[in-house]
Amino acid sequence: MLLIARTKEFNEDQALHQAMLLFWKRGYEATSIPDLLQVMGISRSSLYATFSDKQALYIAALEHYKKTSFNKQAILERASSARAGIQQFFEQHIASAYDISLPGGCFVTNAATTLESPDEKINELIKTSFLNLEQAFCELLEKGRQSGEIDKNTDIQALSYLLLNLHQSINVMAKIGQDQQRAMKMINFVIAGM
Repeated sequence: MLLIARTKEFNEDQALHQAMLLFWKRGYEATSIPDLLQVMGISRSSLYATFSDKQALYIAALEHYKKTSFNKQAILERASSARAGIQQFFEQHIASAYDISLPGGCFVTNAATTLESPDEKINELIKTSFLNLEQAFCELLEKGRQSGEIDKNTDIQALSYLLLNLHQSINVMAKIGQDQQRAMKMINFVIAGM
């Protein structure tokens, strides 16, 4: 007897994108399997055959977010000037964090602040995301220090960590509806003092 493998009857990227938006809006704990099936437009068997379980789907949604969201980190990597790169990065970040067509804030930040019992894989994904951004800030600031744009006595590590924390706080403030212009003024103040 010849067995023929069934083809998927749904667009996996589209279904994953819908799951990402729901997890982003509600968080892991508050998102149920029936809710996911409804927004993804798939059957329970398709969900388990493709993603294995809710946790694996959540991890896939986080990875999908990192791949499909605007790569703000590339702004830092391509910047010719430390101040200009950081300015452009935060302008894009603030616009994205306050974009009303999205669930609010940043999916990775929301994941870090809402998981009640975080899984080690999820923790590692979040931690790596934060470390990569901090490293990108550090590398750009070091270029600025080498070029003389940033004072040679500046503690680059501390400033990179400050920028990472400002990035995360903007996500939280956007989620609770704080004024977008105040966020930009804060960043301008920090950049002026570098």
